[in-house]
Amino acid sequence: MNGNGMLKEKVCLITGTSRGIGQKIAEKFAGEGGIVYASARSEGCLEEWAERINIEVPGKIYPIYFDMTSSEEIRQAVMRLKKEQGKVDVLVNNAGMVNNEVLGMISMEKTKEMFAVNVFGLLELTQLISTRFMVKQKSGSIVNIASIVGVEGSRGQVAYSASKGAVIALTKSLAIELAPHNVRVNAVAPGMIATDRLKVMIKDVYKDHVPPIGMGRLGIPEEVADACLYFASDRSSYTAGQVLVVGGGYDTQSRALFDIDFEAR
Repeated sequence: MNGNGMLKEKVCLITGTSRGIGQKIAEKFAGEGGIVYASARSEGCLEEWAERINIEVPGKIYPIYFDMTSSEEIRQAVMRLKKEQGKVDVLVNNAGMVNNEVLGMISMEKTKEMFAVNVFGLLELTQLISTRFMVKQKSGSIVNIASIVGVEGSRGQVAYSASKGAVIALTKSLAIELAPHNVRVNAVAPGMIATDRLKVMIKDVYKDHVPPIGMGRLGIPEEVADACLYFASDRSSYTAGQVLVVGGGYDTQSRALFDIDFEAR
């Protein structure tokens, strides 16, 4: 799992690491020598995983627990980073909620909860990390995990795609505002990535049918982590305000990403 030291001694905060893409990002960054603070909401859920990975990597993973919808818990997490490290070089905003509902069946309560995590929590954490660390350091990289549906839209995902569209808009405006301070802000927009959650959905909905992806397969979380590594590292030193779609050549003209017969479900 050892890499080329692309993040050696860089302090990284990655949210939403209890599974899937977030865990692979944390593992990739620690493998590149990063000092990784991996966050989740449920206390204690990361300990066993972090202990196992720390044996294999040159960097270090430190579990940190907070709720993205709690201003106080976010503030406490930032204070811990200030006390223990005194700097933050990389922030990856991966924590998020997915709620798929067709128009006419969209729950406003669920949508507000989703925006609280995907947009408002992301903005609050980013504001604190950027102003209290990166602007003062005159350096840093922020990577927001968006989605291909935030770029292209998708039937049955109106509210979710709106939340990820907001993430993309935030990314572009943050990039403009923070660039004078040598802080880069970019986004990675995954397509259909074979996380455990998506594999269950495909089994239940698509069965043997794979949506029209040019490469003929689902992506894997490690491929999203590689894209995040590029933005986090000095390899992207002159890149800001960009949205990198990791989608395997998905044919957006053919059908919606989640073109599902909801009535049949």
